[in-house]
Amino acid sequence: MSKKTLTFAVCGYGGAFNMGRRHAQELHDTGRAQLTAVCDPDPARRRAAEADFPGIETYASLKRLLARSPAQLIVIITPHNSHAPLALQALRARRHAIVEKPMCLTYTEARAMMRAARAGRRMLSVYHNRRWDPDYVTVKALVDRGAVGDVFNVRCHMQSYGLKTDWWRARRHISGGCLYDWGAHMVDWTLGLVGAKVRSVVGFSQKRVWTEASIEDEARVLIRFADGVVGDIMVSHIRNVPARPKWEVMGTRGSIVSYWRSDHLELTTRRRGRTVVEHVPFARPDPKAYYRNVVQHVLDRNPLRVTAESAARVIAVIESQARSARTGRTVRVPGE
Repeated sequence: MSKKTLTFAVCGYGGAFNMGRRHAQELHDTGRAQLTAVCDPDPARRRAAEADFPGIETYASLKRLLARSPAQLIVIITPHNSHAPLALQALRARRHAIVEKPMCLTYTEARAMMRAARAGRRMLSVYHNRRWDPDYVTVKALVDRGAVGDVFNVRCHMQSYGLKTDWWRARRHISGGCLYDWGAHMVDWTLGLVGAKVRSVVGFSQKRVWTEASIEDEARVLIRFADGVVGDIMVSHIRNVPARPKWEVMGTRGSIVSYWRSDHLELTTRRRGRTVVEHVPFARPDPKAYYRNVVQHVLDRNPLRVTAESAARVIAVIESQARSARTGRTVRVPGE
């Protein structure tokens, strides 16, 4: 293992969820990365960054930061519609780049970002840290070992009744839409769980209640994979139904069901002619796995776990869902 240190900068230090500080701290906690700069147009947020990490440089824009700071990696934590233009700035300045999920708003943007990374021979990754969530890790391990036989259906749903309408995530031109937040994780999980190419998608949307917001009240996508598996992903802000499963994975020899805010899943199988239900505890959480892998990739040339190509597939599916919902037609997914 190399003893080199990766220098990095954070672009976007907004106060919501303290995401700027969280990313900086997670990278710092790898023990092999040093925060050297932060950029944010808000002077109050720059002062907050200086208080959190004394001695760093702060800038009002990424353009100024790239002109003056030698940081090797730029971590972009800004509203969704700015991910592509900011990442392109960083990559064209020959810096490694990470963007918060979702990668961007369109597959065309994703392709441009990947071309820039290849041209500059720099890393491009997306913060799909929830690939290490305990429930997903447990579900994937069971599927990979064939615990439920051949999987033919995967459902992942998130639903509630209510929508915060007075911030940028409720504005379609900024956030992209209902599926671009938590839905990006859910699509990423499903693509990783199934593994096969996507043949087509059918999308559905509802806009009935939260008229102050321009995003959908509910978005759903049915994914038809090349091996016949069907994925069913939904994010809804208008379903007031308690205790619906987060995960339902159906296979030829059993099923996996998991609920939000649980610490275990239910594995149902057939043994000796009888139905057996087993409570399987979730894997231990590993919240620092994403950034540990990034540092090992840049400094030690280890394989990158969250590649730009895998994140671009998520965007292709979400963008195709919107097109299908708008036209009422089955849509082919670009790049598949």
